[in-house]
Amino acid sequence: GLHCRGVSEQDTAAGGPPWGAPTPHASSSSPQMAQWLALRRLLSLTPRTLPLQGQRALPDPLALCGPSAPHGRAFGSSAACGNTFNVQDGSDFQDRVVNNPKPVVVDFHAQWCGPCKILGPRLEKMVAKQEGKVLMAKVDIDDHTDLAIEYEVSAVPTVLAMKNGDVVDKFVGIKDEDQLEAFLKKLIGA
Repeated sequence: GLHCRGVSEQDTAAGGPPWGAPTPHASSSSPQMAQWLALRRLLSLTPRTLPLQGQRALPDPLALCGPSAPHGRAFGSSAACGNTFNVQDGSDFQDRVVNNPKPVVVDFHAQWCGPCKILGPRLEKMVAKQEGKVLMAKVDIDDHTDLAIEYEVSAVPTVLAMKNGDVVDKFVGIKDEDQLEAFLKKLIGA
């Protein structure tokens, strides 16, 4: 039969295969055996032998918030910007959005929405440029369906401009940076 080099019969019998599959034998020539051995070899690699690509794949929070963001607090865009927050529940929305003395832009989005993934960071960047004159609340419609219904959100992304608890402006879909800047200036000046 075929044998895989570098893996002894003792190695293959030692831990057994993952996920309750039948235990293969080293003399087996089945494709499942070869796959299992390859998987076992991959799983036996320690994290230090694998490149740490996950950290580099994350978006740079400073890029989302603009060059004026403080470098000492660069873990997550909310921490770096300070002007953006995720709504936790209805009472959090009431406290931080409706009762906020500052104007608030509310981004209704969803994880599965492609355009939301483009608009969100773009909007965060533009809010950060306003230097605290406006805040941004992010509302995931799958987690907060009640808020989406209450504010008549029928498509995502939907962005509301709120001042003193009232919706004063709104748009649906993607906007470029110039349009977002005009939207924010109107809210701040309104």
